[in-house]
Amino acid sequence: MELFDSARTGASGVPETLGNAPLAVRMRPRSLDEVVGQSHLLADGSPLRRLIGDDAPATSVILWGPPGTGKTTLAYLVAGNRRFVELSAVTAGVKDVRAVVDDSKRRIATGERETVLFVDEIHRFTKSQQDALLPAVENRWVTLIGATTENPSFSVVGPLLSRSLLLTLQPLGGEDIAALLARAVDDARGLDGSVELEEEARDHIVRVAGADARKALTLLESVAQAADGGTVTAALTEATMDAALVAYDKSGDQHYDVISAFIKSVRGSDVDAALHYLARMVVAGEDPRFIARRLVILAAEDIGLADPQGLVVAQAAADAVSFIGMPEGRIVLAEATAYLASAPKSNRAYVAIDKAIADVRAGRAGVVPGHLRDAHYAGAKDLGHGKGYQYAHDAPHGVAAQEYLPETLEGARYYEPTEHGYERTLSERLRMIRGMLGRES
Repeated sequence: MELFDSARTGASGVPETLGNAPLAVRMRPRSLDEVVGQSHLLADGSPLRRLIGDDAPATSVILWGPPGTGKTTLAYLVAGNRRFVELSAVTAGVKDVRAVVDDSKRRIATGERETVLFVDEIHRFTKSQQDALLPAVENRWVTLIGATTENPSFSVVGPLLSRSLLLTLQPLGGEDIAALLARAVDDARGLDGSVELEEEARDHIVRVAGADARKALTLLESVAQAADGGTVTAALTEATMDAALVAYDKSGDQHYDVISAFIKSVRGSDVDAALHYLARMVVAGEDPRFIARRLVILAAEDIGLADPQGLVVAQAAADAVSFIGMPEGRIVLAEATAYLASAPKSNRAYVAIDKAIADVRAGRAGVVPGHLRDAHYAGAKDLGHGKGYQYAHDAPHGVAAQEYLPETLEGARYYEPTEHGYERTLSERLRMIRGMLGRES
């Protein structure tokens, strides 16, 4: 648990930092005017601005946004001159939460400043840990500020979310990151003009950092040290930094966003986009079995009988990935991805089963026709089971003209093939079969 008291904070509530602190910490904005991006939160009269100031209401807040967008900074600014206690949900437990709450209640009773409890990565708290916060938030024994990279609707319990103001932070743009880098080079808290940052080098840092301000400042500090008071060139930057890390959290929104884009690209038959998103998942260390499972589902749902071989390929890929593992598994996944993206598409089998399920759930099931009932057990024939049944293999073309659906569903049509791929052949055959069954309209 980290505790920041007034002895360590400036007038804005942001902790005063030592000269040897990381550049990203030294350059933390001291006021909303120094915050870059998030224009939707910074407008005059916005809820965020109303939360800042000596007369601001004690409102609990959930800050949701990608890494490096300023959640911790905003927490300090909202806290202002109030006592600030920081917990990390990765290491803290219910005992730590209760200790902060009990201490805050004691301080309130003695007339001391109220406490702001900042919980970083609050989505990592279990339900019981989050529930432990409810009485404190409800009774304002503490003002909670929770930071999360995951959608609070799924990661924060409803009662806690309903008692807090939700502020959504957007990813920073390239211009935002470039402005931060320029400020860090010139500001006395930063590099104080000790190096010159070439435009090409700056652009490279922006690309590598993505939308993460913290990462950009950390990279700048690294290359500035390598420059040793000289000029930060593109060549020096490339030589100093490793390859860009993929912005991907296997348990967060990025995980769902990338797999969603991957599936939609395969469904949309864009093989190049599909391979791009596959590469992002492979580089980020995504579980290849998860990718393979999604391909199997897609093959049945989105390709279906337009190319029956698609499901065979997807299942073979899933088996192969489980058998050989990574890194070779990437080749198998790429082959399956390319095949499925290039295949003709149809969701008609998927639509058909859902229509049939909807009828059953709505009570339109009916009784099984007598001639289709099981006639193998003793007494079944006396009940008329199987009477009049026509054996399909004895009929012309292997199609016996009899009613197969329950009486209440006579004439029902669930599967309607497309004209894509193999379903074109199926469509012609079904027209013939349904005509023989007396169902062709």
